[in-house]
Amino acid sequence: MRLSRVLVALVVTPTALYAQSAAPAAVNTPPLPDVQQIAAAVLPLPAEFREHARVFGYHAGSNKLVVLRQGSGPFNCLATDPAANSFHVACYHASMEPFMLRGRELRATGVKGDQVDTVRFAEVRAGKLAMPKSPAALYTLTGKLGSYDAATNVATGAQSLYVVYIPGATAASTGITDKPAPDAPWIMYPGTPKAHIMFVPKM
Repeated sequence: MRLSRVLVALVVTPTALYAQSAAPAAVNTPPLPDVQQIAAAVLPLPAEFREHARVFGYHAGSNKLVVLRQGSGPFNCLATDPAANSFHVACYHASMEPFMLRGRELRATGVKGDQVDTVRFAEVRAGKLAMPKSPAALYTLTGKLGSYDAATNVATGAQSLYVVYIPGATAASTGITDKPAPDAPWIMYPGTPKAHIMFVPKM
């Protein structure tokens, strides 16, 4: 797939960008054993961060995230949701946990779409929700349902996405364009608490 097509797909599918996104329609697939959920969840990370990442996942009979493995490293990872109609794992810097957790809490209470960010942005500006003081990375891997093979720990055909959150960043403050670019980094949601630099896979 050409980089421009990958970029367009990522832009028009915002649920693939964020670890706190709501799950797609339910498919009622039983969760994998903890050890396999953990192995899959850390796949997006560079190898040196995988062993000590904290991992959240699922247990049978519940759609709530639980801690599958505590971690001493800088990343929190989310296993793929067994009720979703796709394979999606994500790892984000631990400094983003308050923001990500708040998104999940709001969606669990029925808050939907852009209203989630409306609430979170207001809470950030009111000093009720902490954001990182330094750049914070997020790595994701997204593929079709069934693309992940637990026996080999490989997600065939899954697409990677890398972003770096810099709350409040703009084109003027960074020198990075805020226009989608197929072959260069660019800033999404500039000037907002979740402003982040998008990196095209295989850049």
